[in-house]
Amino acid sequence: MNTTASLALTTTLTPTTPVLRAAIASLWRPDGLRQRYPRYLAAMHALVRASVPLLERAAARCAELDDPSARRLAAYCTRHAAEERDHDLWLLADLAAAGAGPDAVPHPVAVELAGAQYYRIAHEHPVALLGYIAVLEGNAPGPRLADRLAAATGLPDGAFRTLREHAELDGGHLDDLYRELDALGLTPFQRTAVSISALHTTHLLTRLFLSLATAPGGHP
Repeated sequence: MNTTASLALTTTLTPTTPVLRAAIASLWRPDGLRQRYPRYLAAMHALVRASVPLLERAAARCAELDDPSARRLAAYCTRHAAEERDHDLWLLADLAAAGAGPDAVPHPVAVELAGAQYYRIAHEHPVALLGYIAVLEGNAPGPRLADRLAAATGLPDGAFRTLREHAELDGGHLDDLYRELDALGLTPFQRTAVSISALHTTHLLTRLFLSLATAPGGHP
């Protein structure tokens, strides 16, 4: 029996889960959380504002390819771009409610995360973006995290919109992504591209969260 692309990706990522989850736990530990949370929002803003451009770039690249999966992949990217539009503005509003603003210089690991996808879309295959999305949406905030952080930091409820929205949305988005992965009929090369992109994303996301959790300025 052939393993589905979504199951293969999940199996590939399973050994990396404990390390990433430990970094997330360190990020949300109580001490220093009020100062750390706005740094997290600023780093997420740098990352999230690349989401729609990346999806649009992937859809445009699909149009250039003579590839049986490209048309369906382009439709997915276009649809998901519409779902993600303006989420960077949510983060700006969260930052303002927390009494902060975006970083003048984006967090370097956020730049690496998004920048790697621009490279993969242009020089490997746009399907690699699905590995990136799977990791980000597979590690979305839990449904009670925003309430816990609000209580721990004393920040106003308006500082937590993005966490609340993504806790509700990303589970459905991940299910949709897995359905697309399984329907695309990926070649072995394309499956490998998705897996490598996902593993690289996991590594960088772990670095980002550890950096935010440990460095006073939030940078490595």
